[in-house]
Amino acid sequence: MTSVSARHKADVLTEALPYIRAFSGKTIVVKYGGAAMVEPERARQFAEDVVLMQYVGMLPVIVHGGGPQISAMMKRLGKEPRFIDGVRVTDAATMEIVEMVLAGRINKEIVTGIQQCGGRAVGLTGKDGALLQAEKIKGFDKDNVGHVGAVATVDPAVLNALEAGGFIPVISPIGADRKGVTYNINADQAAGAIAAAIRAEKFIILTDVPGILDREKTLISTLSRKEAGRLIKSGVIAGGMLPKVEAALTAVEAGVRKAHIVDGRVPHALLLEILTNEGVGTEILA
Repeated sequence: MTSVSARHKADVLTEALPYIRAFSGKTIVVKYGGAAMVEPERARQFAEDVVLMQYVGMLPVIVHGGGPQISAMMKRLGKEPRFIDGVRVTDAATMEIVEMVLAGRINKEIVTGIQQCGGRAVGLTGKDGALLQAEKIKGFDKDNVGHVGAVATVDPAVLNALEAGGFIPVISPIGADRKGVTYNINADQAAGAIAAAIRAEKFIILTDVPGILDREKTLISTLSRKEAGRLIKSGVIAGGMLPKVEAALTAVEAGVRKAHIVDGRVPHALLLEILTNEGVGTEILA
């Protein structure tokens, strides 16, 4: 006699089938950060999710952050982190720490985690293959924030080469300008710009909240681009959620069909968002 557990597993697999069929061969950009990245069990589950995505034919591209780890390393080295309007003040010495932590430590930890789960991953920064050409961030004429940049252009050639070879790109949000000066780029912005440039099928941002909340702190499951814009103007979307929504809007305005802001604290949040009917966050539609 078939057990309830076995029937449930069969139902789950059946529910996933149309999504596997729809997304096979399609690129999905994931911005990886928050608890999903720093908690060992969530990090392992994330790696499993990414590998399963690849096994069923999807083409995941990972862009990661690392703000808390950068601050922790700065303190260990006797340098106090400073922020202006939420932007890290990044002098030349701090930029060295940023690059060391993001590219030298976090990036390789993610690559190793994916490969331990059976995937094939390659770590790179936006400087590799001129993936991300940066420019100095605007709006800080009075207060010098140093090596903080924005994405000027994206050249996805290196991503295309890695995907053709069956590798999962894992990208640190660091770029260089035309003169070779290195900049720290907001990971949400970098991920959104990459998703826009390659016209990804989906853009998913993993964060530490359930999704976008309304004034009553109730989760909004679906938003149009126009509705998201109104919530920004009214101040409902603000603070740390603002750059995430702006990155999502950058993606959908460029032709990405859907962007999702997902609670990375939920076990296997990535698979739940991609392969189930309900998902686990807020989706933003064009």
